[in-house]
Amino acid sequence: MKPTIVMAPPMPAALVARLREHYEVLGPMDHPAPDALPPAAGDARALLTVGGWRTDRALIDALPNLGLIACYGTGIEGVDQGYVKTRGILLSNAADANADAVAEFAMGLMLASVRKIGAGDRFIRAGRWRSNAIERMPIAPGLGGRRLGIYGLGAIGARIAKLATAFGMEIGYHNRSQRSELPYLYQGSLLGLAEWADVLLVAVRASAETRHAVDAGVLRALGPAGHVVNISRGLAIDEQALCDALETGTIAGAGLDVYESEPNVPDRLKALDNAVLTPHIAAMADSAQLAQQDLLLRNLAAFFSGKPLPSGVPL
Repeated sequence: MKPTIVMAPPMPAALVARLREHYEVLGPMDHPAPDALPPAAGDARALLTVGGWRTDRALIDALPNLGLIACYGTGIEGVDQGYVKTRGILLSNAADANADAVAEFAMGLMLASVRKIGAGDRFIRAGRWRSNAIERMPIAPGLGGRRLGIYGLGAIGARIAKLATAFGMEIGYHNRSQRSELPYLYQGSLLGLAEWADVLLVAVRASAETRHAVDAGVLRALGPAGHVVNISRGLAIDEQALCDALETGTIAGAGLDVYESEPNVPDRLKALDNAVLTPHIAAMADSAQLAQQDLLLRNLAAFFSGKPLPSGVPL
């Protein structure tokens, strides 16, 4: 008999096919609530989910045999971690499996925002390129010699720092704690980091602590030549404050892959020429997806064989 697992949100077809080779896969669910659980879900020992999917006490209690919650991506914010701990349920995520892909995408967003790549594309499509004058568009600053402030120097943030160093950027960061093993400038506060930086790169996990951490004050500190890039979670930035800052020239631009209420993107952001917007696709590289799938399968295999999880999350 194959072990039974529940797949909460839809997962990539290639992953589902691999899962079905080893497990009885139930789901996906229409919404994150007990009434959406498929028949026989009570037998399931593992629940597959993603960080943005609400996995609360009610859903957990509806799965009496649950022993593992396995998150496909790196996010775990939707899981009631305190309750999971009291129930003795294990939690895993994708660790740094997608870090390289997200880091390179972050650099792409940074370039698109600072170097006006999207604006250049629109410039041509609108038929506005009519001469070979040197200043076809307003001159934009380069990345070389500019200061990149990274908010959250975890696996992804550290990879971004390495890539940005190759562009000749100076690196600073704000973290819950200083990483003395890395050669970057530590700033004791997010506000201080924003005051120092030319570009503020948001790479933190979603939590109560990080919700709206990038607020109107931080954006003012970043200044009229500053850019903000977010490849982590939308809730880390106060979207209304960001729209205000972009509309009034408080900051120069933004590159965003994540939003507060996905897939809903504020119309104010869509209307802004100084905002580069993408639909949460930083991790959507084939290499990253294969690595995440492999790690998820290894976590499941370890759990069902009673071995330590390769990427268990401490609770």
